[in-house]
Amino acid sequence: MGSGKQRWKIYFHKPSNQNHPPKEFVCPISGSLMVDPVIVSSGHTFERNCINACLSLEFKPTLPDGSTPDFSTLIPNLALKAAILNWCHSTLFSPPKPLDFYSAEKLVRSLMLSSKPKTELIKKPVQLSVVVAAEAGLTRAASRESTSSEESVTAAGTRPATPLPLTTRPSCYSSSSSSDIEGLNPHSLEEDEFVAKLKSSQIFEQEEALVSLRKMTRTRDELRVHLCTHRLLSTIRPLITSRYGSIQVNAVASLVNLSLENQNKVKMVRSGIVPPLIDVLKGGLPESQDHAAGVLFSLALEEQNKTAIGVLGALPPLLNALRSESERTRHDAALALYHLSSVQSNRVKLIKLGAVQTLLGMAKSGHMTSRVLLVLCNLAVSFEGRVAMLDGGAVECFVEMLKRDEFDSESTRESCVTALLGLSHGGLRFKGLAKDANAEEVLKKVEETVKERGREKVRKIVEVLNEKDEEEEAVDWEELLNSDGDTASSKASTRSRVQQQGNTTDS
Repeated sequence: MGSGKQRWKIYFHKPSNQNHPPKEFVCPISGSLMVDPVIVSSGHTFERNCINACLSLEFKPTLPDGSTPDFSTLIPNLALKAAILNWCHSTLFSPPKPLDFYSAEKLVRSLMLSSKPKTELIKKPVQLSVVVAAEAGLTRAASRESTSSEESVTAAGTRPATPLPLTTRPSCYSSSSSSDIEGLNPHSLEEDEFVAKLKSSQIFEQEEALVSLRKMTRTRDELRVHLCTHRLLSTIRPLITSRYGSIQVNAVASLVNLSLENQNKVKMVRSGIVPPLIDVLKGGLPESQDHAAGVLFSLALEEQNKTAIGVLGALPPLLNALRSESERTRHDAALALYHLSSVQSNRVKLIKLGAVQTLLGMAKSGHMTSRVLLVLCNLAVSFEGRVAMLDGGAVECFVEMLKRDEFDSESTRESCVTALLGLSHGGLRFKGLAKDANAEEVLKKVEETVKERGREKVRKIVEVLNEKDEEEEAVDWEELLNSDGDTASSKASTRSRVQQQGNTTDS
């Protein structure tokens, strides 16, 4: 009996161990069994990704005994790892699951917020100073900074100009106040340090450098110019498509900041960053896609880049990005397409891609009308664009939009008139489609509500509708077709009369 009781006693003690793992098996930061324990210089042991997250966020936790660990050296604790697995096996405890970097980063952020008065930032006098607040990294500041400039859309022939208030900075760009980077010393930001960290085999070092680069170039114009070198861009390029989300996001976000300076734009395209940006736009993380569209828009502002960006294949993913769930991605993609479509070669590419039907469909549904009309204005400039738009029902679409008058701004209404003016150079076909859509009556009502520049465009369209071709003046075709005495001699006489009038006109 005694031995039986002893067996039962041992049996019931095993589950108690499951609820109380040995203290040395638990990471002080995560509070969970360690999967990849490492010893740091101060002698403490932590889960590796918890240390990586602390280093990334420059956070030193305060331990229960009041001490702070030294993370300068990490040594795998293989003996402890084996002991943990043996303990799990002997106590029927489920083996611990790996803690990914992003979960660890979340834990550290929570710890930073809960122990804010005790938080200390790591001081590195000679190395990069990473200034990262708890909400920095994968999140953006709520404030945005944008300026506006007037752009013009021209139509063939009369080439009218329409001022369009467009931001010159991507909507994904956000600037922080100068206090966010107060104390940074530009002279300490050596390119060699960035390149060394970006090329490091340690993920946390790559992320540290990218977060620092992103933060420092957010408001400092001189830093954007100083750090935008071919060497640094070449180092960032492979990180754009990194499988680590934080690296991917911060790499592309850093490029947004660098692209804001005009003197950097051509250099960036020549460095070869456009193809990986296209890959991100096709299948990157949602936030990375926001930034990728923003970089392409910013680079497309430079005239020398427009043809190259189109040749490199950016047009299809930008067109597809118009259907993105992210408003920022949609808007920056539309503005990128607007600037790229000012080049004839890109207009032809867009037409072959079926962009006209996509854009007209969006305009009809009221989806991003102001941005979509900008691109359609550019397409209406070219012969190929006019043909595709006339085939796609653009005249009826624009006239109906003007009739409903549900535009969000005066500039959007004027863009619609500008697009219609571009189509008015489509000859007799435009006249026929405009007549069927009752365009003249609608335009006369629009003329009373638009500003002077818009009224001038409306008058030009109406003039085109009221023009008569020389052939129509020379021959009354309706009377000729209705005549009963159509003999061979009368036909010859008619042809001779038309030819004589034509010769007189030519002379």
